[in-house]
Amino acid sequence: MTTTEQQQQPLGSPFSATSTAEDVMAGVGLVGMTAVVTGGYSGLGLETTRALAASGARVVVPARRPSVARAALRDVPGCDVIAMDLADLGSVRAAAAQISACLDRLDLLMAVAGVMATPERRLGPGWESQLATNHFGHFALACELYPLLAAADGARVVVNSSAGHVLTGIRWHDPHFGTGYDKWLAYGQAKTANALFAVRLDALGRDDGVRAYALHPGKILTGLQREMTLEEQIDRGWVDERGHLIGAGFKTPSQGAATGLWAATSPLLDDRGGLYLEDCDIARVSAPEESMDDGGVRAYAIDPDSAARLWELSAAATGATPVVR
Repeated sequence: MTTTEQQQQPLGSPFSATSTAEDVMAGVGLVGMTAVVTGGYSGLGLETTRALAASGARVVVPARRPSVARAALRDVPGCDVIAMDLADLGSVRAAAAQISACLDRLDLLMAVAGVMATPERRLGPGWESQLATNHFGHFALACELYPLLAAADGARVVVNSSAGHVLTGIRWHDPHFGTGYDKWLAYGQAKTANALFAVRLDALGRDDGVRAYALHPGKILTGLQREMTLEEQIDRGWVDERGHLIGAGFKTPSQGAATGLWAATSPLLDDRGGLYLEDCDIARVSAPEESMDDGGVRAYAIDPDSAARLWELSAAATGATPVVR
């Protein structure tokens, strides 16, 4: 059992699966702190931005659709929107340069944006789009912003993974699905990559006070399902024929944002990192035969050796290099 697996034990947090963003942030003061929230203008990202801003943080929201983001955030004080497309590394680097020009440190990087179960698409040199968007884009952004994270006093990076990681580990033999595309395996691989990224970033960054966490936010109906047909969602028991939620165990967007906010602010996580969280606590390690709905994290998604291997693969693919002392 690895050290990470040994640490992957619930703490007995005072919060739970039903806790909301408001519950987690009650009494939390973030005046003078800065945060970047990808996807911070819709779904869980919007709830996250609102909660951080309400607690006094200055929040920067990189957005693929800046005009839409500004409209969604028009009533949120202390919030700036800049253009960025996670699927375009040039756009990611330009956004990071803009952020670096206006901030001298970054206390929180919240990687909330993502895509799920998309049709086969190719990006850059032929990358599978879910891995490229969900992982490579955030990897490059974190690398570019690392000097700002290291300049803060105890920065945290919080990455939205998913219970979908149980669908597959990293397909080292064919990460870009050159031998046949499966949209759910592609999603599962990207979510495993999100978890492994947090493991490795934490290992490399902890001496600079940079800690990283991955999490499963829970089942929530948001724009993440936008590329699924109504029939698919009906077949999965999520909604009825009119698109109304009927599935059991779904959270509200506020409840879905709670675990990420807990990861960003909880003193219970001081001096801890590289962990996978769920329901506002550290998740347990789950067995291979367990269902996705049983909770927990697969050992392969927190394996330090796999995390280091993925880091090298990602650095080679993107050309990104963090400044790690």
